[in-house]
Parts: sequence; structure tokens; C-alpha cells
Amino acid sequence: MKWNTTLYQNKHDFVAEYGKALLEHIADDKTQAILDVGCGTGELTHELSQKANTVIGIDYSESMIQMAKEKHPKIEFHVMDACNLTWQNHFDVVFSNAVFHWIEDQSKLLGSIYRALKYDGKLICEFGAHGCVDKIRTTFQRVLKTYGHSDFLRFYFPKTQEYSKLLNQVGFKIEMITDFDRPTVLKDGKFGLRNWLKQFYSADLSNFNESQQNDIFEKIEDSLYSDLWDGKQWIADYRRIRVVALR
Repeated sequence: MKWNTTLYQNKHDFVAEYGKALLEHIADDKTQAILDVGCGTGELTHELSQKANTVIGIDYSESMIQMAKEKHPKIEFHVMDACNLTWQNHFDVVFSNAVFHWIEDQSKLLGSIYRALKYDGKLICEFGAHGCVDKIRTTFQRVLKTYGHSDFLRFYFPKTQEYSKLLNQVGFKIEMITDFDRPTVLKDGKFGLRNWLKQFYSADLSNFNESQQNDIFEKIEDSLYSDLWDGKQWIADYRRIRVVALR
């Protein structure tokens, strides 16, 4: 997926804002080394740099890393696949916010992170849980099927029991795993939902011209109006899973 960094930065900054709560699980210890997996434009990587002297941010998106380097030139950033980390026994903490649900091979991802952590190092992450944006996703798919489109971007939104099993299989010892609802305001009033769709379903929408896209947006908005519009703004039906696990 090709990220629109400007749209992400201006309209979807809630991703980093909500991720700040995850920082509470990380101690202030300047001697520790922290890896931020899927760092995006580097907002949370910058917050992490206040807790430790050694902080590295990685992301699969070149455009995200370019913006992160421009915004935070003193922090080390790399374009890298989280499933193929090059470090071994290196980090005290691997941190990740709103990233894992994009990755298909979870066993490979967790194995890569496990190897990168020091013994007794911690994985601290949060991402989409089972049922996340169900109303938006099912409506989007139903509308696009009327246009003959049936090959959709897939997300990984697990139940806690499922993810606990994966973590244990890799060798992690779970300190905490929980899931919860997080209704999320989409910025920009009546345009909030279509901005969200443009960002997170850009690959699917690229199959349609501008006129078709506008028609798709209107049909989705009409369908979700009674459930997700509160009179002033769109409220996305997010759910989250949060994990703290020891190597």
C-alpha cells in the first residue's frame, strides 16, 4: 500500500495521539535501547527518544521514513521490513502502535521481533482487535461489490485468545493482553469518513475514477449515517488489542 503522508499527517494524527497511552508501559531509562516498529512519520519515536538515548524507528514505507527524517533529524530511521529485522539480542523494548494488523505473516513478524530483543526484553504493542471497524469494512466491501470489485485489502484483527497462542508459540511470556472498544473521531466533519477511506483503502479505490469514487463515498456515508454520524462528525468503530510480553 502506498501511503499519502500529507493526508496521514493532517487528518489521521489520532493514530499517534492514541498511541501515547501505550508509552506508559515503558520506563524512563536512558540506558535502554528501543525499536519503534512501523514508526510512520516519527511522532511516537520522538516521544520514545525522551525515555532512552538509543531509539531507532523503522517503517516499510519510504515516504513515511523520508518525512520522519525531515521532522526528527536527530533520530535514526530506516526503511525496513519488520518481518526481517537485522538485529539480534539488541533491544530492551520493541514498541509498535497501529501496525501489526497490516502484516499477514504474524508468526514471522513475532519471530523477527523475538530475535531482535535482548533476553527479558519487552514487546509492547497495540493494534486492531477482532471486530475493528467492522461496520465500515463490511459496508465498503458491499458497495464495491456492486461495481464488480471483490478482491479487498485484508486486515489481521485477532481475538486475544488467538494472539496469546501465537505469542506463546514463538516463546513470549505474556504479562498483559487485553482488547477494548475505542470509538474514534474522524477529523474534518462531514468529510472525515471519506478521508479515512482514501487513506486506508487507497489500493482498492485506485481501481475507480474520481466520479466513481465520489459515488462510492456517498453510498457508504448514506449507509453508515445512522450508526456512525453523531450530528457533527464521523465516529469510527475502532477496537484495539494491547500486548505487553517478555522474551
